[in-house]
Amino acid sequence: MRAGPTELPHGRVVPTESKATDDVSGAARSADEPADDGSEPETESPTVAEIEALSVDPAPPEVADLAAACVRFVVARYGMTLDYAPDTLSFVDQWLRDARVEIERRPEAIDLVQSAAGAYLGEVIRRAFGGEWIAEGPVSAWRLCLSTVFCAFNPIGMAREALSLEPADDWHAHFDLDAGEREAIEQRLQALPEVSSDDYYAPTTRFDVVEILVHALRADMQARGLADVHFTSADYA
Repeated sequence: MRAGPTELPHGRVVPTESKATDDVSGAARSADEPADDGSEPETESPTVAEIEALSVDPAPPEVADLAAACVRFVVARYGMTLDYAPDTLSFVDQWLRDARVEIERRPEAIDLVQSAAGAYLGEVIRRAFGGEWIAEGPVSAWRLCLSTVFCAFNPIGMAREALSLEPADDWHAHFDLDAGEREAIEQRLQALPEVSSDDYYAPTTRFDVVEILVHALRADMQARGLADVHFTSADYA
């Protein structure tokens, strides 16, 4: 049985130290953390074999076009070509941060900015963890449905929240989970340390939270002998 959306408790997020996402020359990390220190992340993604076992189809054309627009906007502004790797999301953080000023002058720009940034964020997540887009109707109704765990959300809604720094009602930016898994995930997210609103809504943070969520759900599935189970968009109907 499915449950309602699970929201990351406001003010809580993954890193134990604040992110240095103002530096758009590289991946977001805490100011005191050395680059390339060889340390292992606290959470784990699905294995390469798990992802390769999935049928990873191209994104729907409307999603691919919007994600490509994000790549163009970022290279034009910062001279960095995004390659859909998770560490490129710090550039999207900065782009959205800078775009808030432009949107104050031109409110109509929010539709394109949020859609391009959200499509790119969703594609980074999909390529990292496996998943399918449901891109039907208005973009507020789109979903990214993960394949390795049962979890769906709208990355464009996440980008909208990153621009406004407040919840985006009816944009489905938070996690649609199975009812039997929701309580454990909420407890896991409640344990995360507090950060600023800017970091809370940042695309890098959203990716980090998805990674924690995927790791927790996969561990539970493995413990229940369900390691070989994968989901398609039909399971989310």
